[in-house]
Amino acid sequence: MSELVKVSKTEFENIFRCEFNDGTTRLCTKNLAPGHSVYGERLLNAEGVEYREWNAFRSKLAGAILKGLKQNPIVKGTKVLYLGAASGTTASHVSDIVEFEGKVYGVEFSPRVVRELLLVAQHRPNLFPIIADARFPQYYRTLVEDVDVVYVDIAQPDETEIAIHNARFFLKEGGYLMLAIKARSIDVTKEPTEIYKVEVNKLKEANFDVIQVIQLDPYDKDHAMVVGRYKGK
Repeated sequence: MSELVKVSKTEFENIFRCEFNDGTTRLCTKNLAPGHSVYGERLLNAEGVEYREWNAFRSKLAGAILKGLKQNPIVKGTKVLYLGAASGTTASHVSDIVEFEGKVYGVEFSPRVVRELLLVAQHRPNLFPIIADARFPQYYRTLVEDVDVVYVDIAQPDETEIAIHNARFFLKEGGYLMLAIKARSIDVTKEPTEIYKVEVNKLKEANFDVIQVIQLDPYDKDHAMVVGRYKGK
């Protein structure tokens, strides 16, 4: 087993680089819930601080960072609406990043998966699981305040439309959308790059400035992360 030898800051707030004695490096976040692992990730200690290894093959946000994300709008104190929070793999790292000053509203449709998310949230007072269908944000409007970031990873054919619909409900003017597009969920007959272009155009028509499109291979095949800034309704 490789041993941790050094933790250093990255260009992104509250995201670190853990270096091991075998020469490998991994992304990591400072554990908001010390002693608790979420998806079997390694817990690493350095100078009295516990970090969680962040697996880019399990998290599209981590993959986007390693593939050249220019700006991460998720920082300390950020309020995030996370659509498709699943069992909390990426959402828990977002919880680490925003710290106690921030909030992560995790919307998930599957009752079975939400049970796992609830177990994660027990140790994370800034993570709020919501069982709901992301197509109908009006049903959780009273549970979610206006947010700084809408993060979407729901693998639906109309994912972009769902993202836009939620942004109009919750996203502050000047806030950010991070949209993980799964090309094969939209159309298996078209090239992923063509699908990304179509979805990006939908965002532009919905009053988003598209800042960056990052293809996530090899971490997630036929996926892209799109980062956009909302100019308002």
